[in-house]
Amino acid sequence: MKDSKAYQLLIVLQDIKPLIGRRVLVPSSITFAKLHKVIQIAMGWKDCHLHQFTSDSAGPMKAKHEKFLRLSDVAKTKGPGSSFYYEYDTGDNWIHLVVLEQVIDSAPYPAFFDCLSGERACPPEDCGGPGGYADLLSILADPNHPEHKDRLDWVGGKFDPEKFDRAPISKKLKRLKL
Repeated sequence: MKDSKAYQLLIVLQDIKPLIGRRVLVPSSITFAKLHKVIQIAMGWKDCHLHQFTSDSAGPMKAKHEKFLRLSDVAKTKGPGSSFYYEYDTGDNWIHLVVLEQVIDSAPYPAFFDCLSGERACPPEDCGGPGGYADLLSILADPNHPEHKDRLDWVGGKFDPEKFDRAPISKKLKRLKL
């Protein structure tokens, strides 16, 4: 399907300070099932857990609907500034606010799927949600903490919460097909 519009989305992980977020470009005809993949890649998650999309007005979306409902169906009625939530890992409760920032004529863009910008590293999988992540950062910052070595080993020997590299995310996103 040839798409004539692109959407610029801002994805912000909730209950985390300082902000962890991504700004991505997607085709307007993207399904919510494909948007799930975009968010996984953009944020750095490994797609190991359940997820769901919700909105204040409509509540949770059934997974079977994700394959058929397109982002353009939602955006048509609400337009730029509209938002919804993406929850990943219901145990850790990672809530992402997704905001449609703008609708763009896609002609200037050779690739619809792209990461335009971002802030900070994604938390490691299974670190315990926002509270567990705060604890992890505190422990990693204190070499004298009794759990420092174990947690450092758990994250693979190093973890820089400030690091963000757009290039590998964009490369993965550009491989996606509608």
